[in-house]
Amino acid sequence: MLTKLTSNLRGDLFGGLTAAVVALPLALAFGVASGAGAVAGLYGAIAVGFFAAIFGGTKAQVSGPTGPMTVVMAAVVAQYADNLPQAFAIVFLGGAFQVVFGLARVGRFVSYTPYSVVSGFMSGIGIIIIVIQTLPFFGLATASGGPLGSMRAWPRIAAGLNPEALAIAVASLAVMVAWPKRLSAIMPPPLAALTLGTLMSVLFLPGAPVIGEVPAGLPKLILPSFPLAELPQIVQAALVLALLGSIDSLLTSLVADSITRTRHNSDRELIGQGIGNMVAGLIGGLPGAGATMRTVINVRAGGRTPLSGAFHALVLLALLLGLGPLAERVPHAALAGILIKVGWDIIDWSYLRRIRHAPREKIVVMLVTLGLTVFVDLITAVAVGLILAGFVTARWMEKEELKGITRISLANGETDPLEAEERAILSQAEGRIEVVRLRGNFSYASARQLTQMLGGILQGPRVVVFDFAAAAQVDTSAAYAIDELITDAQAAGVSCYVAGLSGTAERTLEGLGILAKLAAGKVCADRMTALERALAELPGETPG
Repeated sequence: MLTKLTSNLRGDLFGGLTAAVVALPLALAFGVASGAGAVAGLYGAIAVGFFAAIFGGTKAQVSGPTGPMTVVMAAVVAQYADNLPQAFAIVFLGGAFQVVFGLARVGRFVSYTPYSVVSGFMSGIGIIIIVIQTLPFFGLATASGGPLGSMRAWPRIAAGLNPEALAIAVASLAVMVAWPKRLSAIMPPPLAALTLGTLMSVLFLPGAPVIGEVPAGLPKLILPSFPLAELPQIVQAALVLALLGSIDSLLTSLVADSITRTRHNSDRELIGQGIGNMVAGLIGGLPGAGATMRTVINVRAGGRTPLSGAFHALVLLALLLGLGPLAERVPHAALAGILIKVGWDIIDWSYLRRIRHAPREKIVVMLVTLGLTVFVDLITAVAVGLILAGFVTARWMEKEELKGITRISLANGETDPLEAEERAILSQAEGRIEVVRLRGNFSYASARQLTQMLGGILQGPRVVVFDFAAAAQVDTSAAYAIDELITDAQAAGVSCYVAGLSGTAERTLEGLGILAKLAAGKVCADRMTALERALAELPGETPG
């Protein structure tokens, strides 16, 4: 037991140290990219990294600023550029929403987000990062207005190009792309790129723009305030941060589960992430989430418990206290080279390579979400993506649910699953009795088509038996469709029986008062009873 604990401790410490080495350049880069400053990235990495590890529900997860969260925060910072405390109040509120999500146990519902929406959104985030970093890559200042603002500024690149910055950016990007895997354990690519870019700037290319002054020491406390006049915009931005951070973190948790063969607690993870983001907002740090690359590196280096994530944050804190003078010399171009590779990796190339073989409807959802993410805004992208995905899913559900409907009268030579006695009754009825079998689930997706598909019962048979024995669930929309069928059938002089109801289907039809429209004796426990009563109802016929 002691040997195992010692082994775990050694692995956690080494994993946390390795993750911190990777997190350092990324935290600086994300801080600069957000517009809040390099130190905000470090504050966020420390706060979210420590508290999400301690209070979260994924043992080996490492959290901190991520590309998607940085893109959202950049929009917030741009909106509140003259009032940054307000921007960090949004971070605090976003964290509070995550805690509420966790306490309300909605963590598992995040996994229901369709992959086509997640893919389009993440690919859009990757493109945004690349587009925004094009200007610093060539030595120009970042343009306002997000990706569209950067694109509009591209014509200025030729006139404002800084050859020294470009050389540093190309070298940093080359290291990120071509760094040998065997050296990654000694020095991860982001740290190697940051080191090379900084050395080039200090020794040979001093004309490249650098980060500049970085505050030293511990952060100051920023008390959040929420002016009533701006509350709708604040809540909206905070919800976006909370939702995106939750999705980002829980997707990373799934990755951590797959490589550690463990199972995370989604709701506890949201609480931990929320606490981390609340603390980040209080100290002027970027919002964060579970970071896939840092988590994988931590696990591969031996990290297995929350100690590794917490230790990674403590290492960053120690570096922060003596890092200021070094960070000030880091060139923007080196960070741009690092972030362009990060953005490239965020794009869902796996899905894009298979796009020719994917269902057309899912491709449309993915492309629409991607386009709206890049050219409109993140809220619209997710909302429209989820709505479109809901339509696609409903269409698929409609087709599958309608397969569970069978009309049997034996008048047209149908194949049927009926018992011999039941077939005898239908044969005796000579097409005047029809059985409508409903199997499986029936929902809003098939409700409209249900009435159209069964509209033929108004012509031909004198009696219809609705057999629900194999119906697992009927939702409100489908129940009202059945109500409409029964009402129209009775108005046309067709007698209706309901048989085999149980479970949720029975509770729904009974609770909505649909069964009350049927005369006494027309709600039967089984199909055979309903058929016997239906036959007795026909003129000149008697059962058996």
